Amino acid sequence: MPFNPDRRRLLQIGASASLFSLVPSLSARAALPASTVPVPPPGLVAGASAERATAGLDLRGRTVLVTGCNSGIGLETMRVLALRGAHVIGTARSPDKGRQACAAVTGRATPVVLDLADFASVRACAAQVRRLAPRLDALVCNAGIVLGDWQQVNGVERQFVVNHLGHHLLVEQLLDTVVAARGRVVVVGSGSHRQAPAGGIQFERLSGEGWHARGYAHSKLANGLFSLELARRLQGTGATSNCVTPGHTRTAILRSTGNDYRDDARTPAQGAATPCYAAVHPVLAGVNGRYLADFRAGEQSAEQRDAAMAARLWRVSAGLVRS
Repeated sequence: MPFNPDRRRLLQIGASASLFSLVPSLSARAALPASTVPVPPPGLVAGASAERATAGLDLRGRTVLVTGCNSGIGLETMRVLALRGAHVIGTARSPDKGRQACAAVTGRATPVVLDLADFASVRACAAQVRRLAPRLDALVCNAGIVLGDWQQVNGVERQFVVNHLGHHLLVEQLLDTVVAARGRVVVVGSGSHRQAPAGGIQFERLSGEGWHARGYAHSKLANGLFSLELARRLQGTGATSNCVTPGHTRTAILRSTGNDYRDDARTPAQGAATPCYAAVHPVLAGVNGRYLADFRAGEQSAEQRDAAMAARLWRVSAGLVRS
């Protein structure tokens, strides 16, 4: 029998509270407010660094959570935001990796353990973050994996669990702290979302059967749809949600697939530029529900703009993170 998360969720409706009840309840097909991505300041073009993207900003008094802080884009995002004065809470899967990463940056950085494949770990991380910071000015959902083989977590394709479901639950657990600060949720997606399986999210086969070779692209499409639906739910709160692509960046994420990067791969300093920009730059104050590439509106597939698919993904994900 094919894996069907919608059927599983029907058994949970009576016991489950409405997800993110603190934000407005709107029609799944309600359009986002008409807005464009503002023109970035001079010099913010493809290839600019994260330091360039945050030049002149004083982030003292702000608190930012960055997942996957121990390497690559996450480490550079934490480093630059801490350099500008923010208190950065950085997550890593092991205590040692988190401590080492936070100790290596200039400024205030606090490590917290987070294993996105373990929902108990996600809840424990959120509880610790709440003790550290009652308000989050930004939550950067950066951590992710790329797999070269078919792996599952409790019957669900692993990249979908780690890259999407774990972040869905983390945001759920901490959303009120972002809303309290009129803060920003930044979801690090990818242009690879355009290579997702035909039809978009594979709701009837979340096990990965038949499409696991495109599992990373599938999870990145889920990231974009999650950000889109969250943006809709955040209308009227002052908080925002946007998805960004860092571009093809050379990090450790392809370590299990042979580290096959193109010659034009970006450095982590370049890959972290748009995530940092989306998280803290005043030019983007109030900008909600956008997809950014190189500081500007990025090209998306029709599936990543599908509001109905985004709403369905939200419902399915809500059931899975409770099961």
